[in-house]
Amino acid sequence: MTLHYRCPICSAPLTEHNKTLHCEHNHQFDVAKEGYVNLLPVQFKKSRQPGDNLDMVQARRAFFATDHYQFLQSHLAQAIAALPCHAVIDMGCGEGFYTQAIANSLPATSQVFGVDISKPAIRYAAKRYPQVHFSVASIKDTPFVAAQADVLLSVFAPVFADEMARLLKPQGQLLVVSPGPKHLYELKTHIYDEVRLHDAPDCPQGFVEAEQTHLEQTQQVPTDVIKHLIKMTPFAWKFKESHYEALDQASHHEVTFSFLITRYQKA
Repeated sequence: MTLHYRCPICSAPLTEHNKTLHCEHNHQFDVAKEGYVNLLPVQFKKSRQPGDNLDMVQARRAFFATDHYQFLQSHLAQAIAALPCHAVIDMGCGEGFYTQAIANSLPATSQVFGVDISKPAIRYAAKRYPQVHFSVASIKDTPFVAAQADVLLSVFAPVFADEMARLLKPQGQLLVVSPGPKHLYELKTHIYDEVRLHDAPDCPQGFVEAEQTHLEQTQQVPTDVIKHLIKMTPFAWKFKESHYEALDQASHHEVTFSFLITRYQKA
């Protein structure tokens, strides 16, 4: 079974002809020159530029150009490759850091889709990773026909349980990456008097937990790389000039990267 896009306006299936997706009601969406399709009509936008802006995208790309998150990327690619999957959707894929690694780990007959509400992120991803089908859309109301995905991936993105259950085939799998207990603990000490550890996520409604893995590494990270990391997280709103000045006192800092990878099965 092939996973198909659906029209964001009327929900009818979309078919492609001459670089344009169209439905039976003649709603049309052009495939951009970079290879992605924008399925977020202007009337559905809640802001002029929803999602991560270009500065955040560039900060994340600069950080992902290092190897600090490679252990998570490799784990996810291997975990998904071990599952039966003909169609995979990365929900909130950003610039495709994990998406392209997953596509490279699967047979050419598999379909891998990346969806994100940030147009700058999707444009960047589509230009670099042609083996993935990328689209601009909301993950709360995705542009896919129901019950055709084998695996969904959600990395630090909101989990919309009803929509995810709609997308998955019976017995489909959902992988959710959330912060582990001590994720970025050292950075938090700069902005909080008392650092609280992260709790494990709740099981989404309509799913049952099948497996949970805790990945954690403490690494020495260059200060300039840490600044990119801060800009791609909610810490960007909390870090003050004095915090950056404290970081600049050393060329490297110890940072804990901690992740919980929870696999859920559709009930």
